[in-house]
Amino acid sequence: MIAAALSIIRPKHWVKNLVVFAPLIFAKELFEPHQLLTATRAFVAFCLTASSVYVINDMADVEWDRAHPEKRNRPLASGAMSMPAAVGLLVVLLAVAALVVIGMETRFLLFLGLYFLLNLAYSYKLKDVLLLDVFIIAAGFMLRVLGGAYAIGVLVSSWIVLCSMFISLFLGFAKRRGELMWSAHVQGPEQNAPSGGTRRVLKVYRVDFLDQMLTIAAAGAVIAYALYTVAPRTVEMFGTDKLIYTTVFVIYGVFRYIYIVHTTGRSENPTNALTSDLPILFNGALWILFCVYLIYFHSKIFR
Repeated sequence: MIAAALSIIRPKHWVKNLVVFAPLIFAKELFEPHQLLTATRAFVAFCLTASSVYVINDMADVEWDRAHPEKRNRPLASGAMSMPAAVGLLVVLLAVAALVVIGMETRFLLFLGLYFLLNLAYSYKLKDVLLLDVFIIAAGFMLRVLGGAYAIGVLVSSWIVLCSMFISLFLGFAKRRGELMWSAHVQGPEQNAPSGGTRRVLKVYRVDFLDQMLTIAAAGAVIAYALYTVAPRTVEMFGTDKLIYTTVFVIYGVFRYIYIVHTTGRSENPTNALTSDLPILFNGALWILFCVYLIYFHSKIFR
């Protein structure tokens, strides 16, 4: 039962909630103990809420998952966990999340609640709507970023919000492309519409269309981040215009993921693709280190 519970709440996917810390870093509050603790509470709250959404999603998709060659091993689909047990786990997750957020900023609570409701709508209906399904995923990332900012009471740059939106759109369309390619591989190229075990929305997606969306989202992410690094408010706040040099890490990360999308079958699960690719992990670590160094310690290298 413990193994089934861990499987259904998907702790590996909690890495997505690390974007909650982005406002903390870029607001120069990373080394403030109280702010760091508050941001950590926000992170935990989003993790628990996201896990509750995963439970609800598995409850809604149990029949579809049983027809999927991989997802049929999920606890509910395989029978390792009963539906009443899943409901009980859901109640526990939401109760603990409620305890974690006691006393936190009201606007953060509103964004957390909106995140839950939006994903609830996604699980039961919106995931079957062309384009809107991916935009809901992107909205979830933006709500995390904004929630992280409101939790610690700081302003977040519009460019950072736009960058997070484009990156999440990029990953969302890559996920759909991976699912579509998997569906074509299983059913054969003569099949135009997915059958049991695949998303209904894949019936209306096409690979060439998704490739165009990937290109647009990738370009938007890189441009938005580059503009953020040279924005007057950014330069004034950090006291340096050298943050533009970190754009190279963003560009490499995007290009590397495009390579993964077109040469492997790992893009069906972006979390696994990102956390299992050593070049991306190393690149991400370097990006964070350079950002922290430039923001907090005013690099002497380029002066």
